[in-house]
Amino acid sequence: MQQDIWTLFKEKFTIWRLGGRLGLVVVVLVIIARLSGWLQFLELVTFDTFLSWRPYEPIDERILIVGINEADIKRVGKYPIPDREIAELIKKLQTYKPIVIGLDIARNVPVEPGHVELVEALKQSKSFIGIEKVLPPDQFSSIPNLPLEQVGFSDIIPDKDGKYRRTLLGALSPQNPNDYKFSFPLRLAEAYLSQKGIVLENGKLDRQTMKFGKTELPRLLSNSGGYVGTDAEGVKVLLNFRNGKERFRTVSLNDIKTGNFQPEWIRDRIVTLGMTAISAPDLFYTSAISELQLHGQIYGVEFHAHAVSQIISAVMDGRPLLRTWSEEWEYLWILGWGFITIGLSLTIKSPWRNLFAVSLSSLGLIAISYYALLWGWWIPVAPILLILGINFVDFLSACYQYEQSLKAQIAIRQHTIEMAFTEIHNGPLQTLAVLLRNVQDRDLSKEELLTDIKNLNLEIRDVGEYLTRQTLNIKESLRLGSGLKIDLKRPIHELFYEVYSSTIERNFPYFQTLKAKVRSFEPLEEQFLTIERKRELCQFLEEALCNIGKHAEGVTRLSATGTKQQGWYSLKIKDNGLGIRSNCESKGTRDSKNLAKLLGGYFNRERMTPKGTVCELTWPLAGNRSWISTMKFRLKAYFQRKLRFLTKTLQRNV
Repeated sequence: MQQDIWTLFKEKFTIWRLGGRLGLVVVVLVIIARLSGWLQFLELVTFDTFLSWRPYEPIDERILIVGINEADIKRVGKYPIPDREIAELIKKLQTYKPIVIGLDIARNVPVEPGHVELVEALKQSKSFIGIEKVLPPDQFSSIPNLPLEQVGFSDIIPDKDGKYRRTLLGALSPQNPNDYKFSFPLRLAEAYLSQKGIVLENGKLDRQTMKFGKTELPRLLSNSGGYVGTDAEGVKVLLNFRNGKERFRTVSLNDIKTGNFQPEWIRDRIVTLGMTAISAPDLFYTSAISELQLHGQIYGVEFHAHAVSQIISAVMDGRPLLRTWSEEWEYLWILGWGFITIGLSLTIKSPWRNLFAVSLSSLGLIAISYYALLWGWWIPVAPILLILGINFVDFLSACYQYEQSLKAQIAIRQHTIEMAFTEIHNGPLQTLAVLLRNVQDRDLSKEELLTDIKNLNLEIRDVGEYLTRQTLNIKESLRLGSGLKIDLKRPIHELFYEVYSSTIERNFPYFQTLKAKVRSFEPLEEQFLTIERKRELCQFLEEALCNIGKHAEGVTRLSATGTKQQGWYSLKIKDNGLGIRSNCESKGTRDSKNLAKLLGGYFNRERMTPKGTVCELTWPLAGNRSWISTMKFRLKAYFQRKLRFLTKTLQRNV
């Protein structure tokens, strides 16, 4: 009992060790792929998908977008929009006392008429923010004579897939390393929050970032979240886009001119001016917003509005800023899920249960990661889903291999059982049948009976020893019922001669009455005859001869022939005895039919008139296995059998 328990424990331990190694290899490979950046695309797509799944948010009424659309350009009759139109727009907006006005339109070059008017309007406004571009290749300066504290850069940095997920808040000027620049959205947020008594400071936990009051903006590093080796210059943060069909209130230039708006939309608000015309090249791709009408694009003025809204909403409303774990915690998270996945693969053996467990784990992971993102944490998802998927595929592969191995073992066991039965049937059982017949037909002395039983015992033991050796050695030999062991690697016609000679010498009662014995086996090609097929053919011949020795009462003539004819080989055993009188199909007959099917041929056994039996196995030789030749030969054989049947019927009637 203890031995069995220890064996079972060792088997389980081996399975866990091998399965655990494979699972660890998968985990390590996925981690290496992530470190190499090969999973960055998948992680960013997952990040965008989760952001787009978020519930809709209300409009941020603290920001008003004044968009110059196609209709405005058509009414003005000129593009770019002249400085006079911009100056008049700013003057009218200032009458409604906004906290700050931001112009997201380049005005480094005068657009006449009205440039002087625009410069004068801006001199009178301390709540105006203009834009510049500081990063190559499309750098430009701001409106001339505008104070530096009223200028912010509008540079936006795309990811490798062309989509925008980050916003740059501060960076050193490439022209002057001592000149630190702030972004356009940061300037707008700073102006708004300063009116609330909240000032911009350096970060406390991270001195290189920024904070407003107690809210510190989490800086994006080169390997934060799903990013690998990304540019970490300056202060960048992940952009937590507002989600919904209408994110900000938007009016047109014409709406402001005609008064088609509510004054409270502007008073004490942030007003941003920008282009919202398709013809103006100011569109940016994002997949983080579920309802977009521009084929996954937003206007630049809206992008900046999202960046401003993110900052003031985090400071004033506690809306989450997007953060990431440290690299150490991220990889511990991945390893932890990796061990869970390995445990599932090793403890659950059913493919359907494993699929259910993997699906449940994946849904749990997705739910955890999604709600974590709602709370502002971006945690790894794609690498873990990849580990779960690969390990499940490996599990299915292992199940398939196990099933195939099990089928092979069952087939081997079935073959061993059949081989054992054949050995016993053609050997000891034949001897036992003769012994029983002798006991019934005549009185045996005690000494004769004891001798026959001892011989039977030795024969059974000999078969047992032979089967034991066969399970340990390559099965290239066959033990006949007579005890003779033949080498199956020899030509098949030579094996037929040995089987015939050995079987005919056995002590069967009706072999004693034979007066004429004919044997003739023509050689044949053996390209498609495996060792197993040769074994079965020899056993077929042996059993057919044994049946004659046991049942063919009054037999005087026996012929066993193997002939080639028109690309077919026919192994025929014929006698003139009474034969088996039962019409029931024996196991030997079923085995013969199965053998004929395996060889692509057919098997026939029929009684002859007035007495006798013919047993014939016919199969196509190598190179003659076409269906046409098969049909021709079978039709010929069929008509020959019908002819013999008619001949017998006529003879009986006569």
